[in-house]
Amino acid sequence: MRGKGATRLAPGRPSPGPARAAASGPAWDASDPYAAALRSGHGPLFLRRADGWLLPLEVERWCARADAVDLEVLDRCEGAVLDVGCGPGRLVAELAARGRTVLGIDVSEAAVTRTVRLGGPSLRRSVFEPLPGEGRWDTVLLMDGNVGIGGDPRALLARVAALLAPGGLLIAETAPADVDERAHVQLVDDTDAHAPGSPFPWARLGTRALLRRAGAAGWRTGGQWTSGGRRFVALRSSRPASSSAEPPNSTAVISSQRVRKPSADSPVTPA
Repeated sequence: MRGKGATRLAPGRPSPGPARAAASGPAWDASDPYAAALRSGHGPLFLRRADGWLLPLEVERWCARADAVDLEVLDRCEGAVLDVGCGPGRLVAELAARGRTVLGIDVSEAAVTRTVRLGGPSLRRSVFEPLPGEGRWDTVLLMDGNVGIGGDPRALLARVAALLAPGGLLIAETAPADVDERAHVQLVDDTDAHAPGSPFPWARLGTRALLRRAGAAGWRTGGQWTSGGRRFVALRSSRPASSSAEPPNSTAVISSQRVRKPSADSPVTPA
């Protein structure tokens, strides 16, 4: 999750600022401030720790089209792409427009709805639930600080490794500072219209922290770079190939979204 900086203010009195939070976990879906921000396309929206520390979230950028920095990341993607915590879907929509096999997942109904409206295949589900194409994705994206999903980077890295094909690529956006922290946070805005969201676990990792954790988990470093003030890391899965594993199949990945009618735990695809 990325903002342009962090602010410490009294709880309940955030100041205006950029906004967005990528979703994955029941708390995000239950959060009215997040859904309202995605529906309107703007903030302010913040993550607030128990001590009142605030991280502004970039709703406006996330609800816009993929920018030049995003496009650089998408140019690095290989094969079939899974965007974890896709939010309002700018990256999924761009890849779909390029004719790429892509799927966005997010627990927020508002995020999935907006992604579908943009023409991007999207599934309302947490990364820790069963997903289409497990073990066959060529690239997984953890953009906008989504390496913090679940508040346990080690568990998330293990889950992503299970989703990727052997040797698959993970591209993660890290925090702009050298941080390695875990906390319970709430989503808040600066209006009285929406109550704060329920507390949920989140993590913030800088590049060094992510590389350290990934190395301990057996990932191979594929590169790191900075663009437009944002920082990124590319990692390669070291999971060995299995003779019983199915090869990547773009038709199977996409058609598996259409098995059931849309529900809170089922795929949503464009009409």
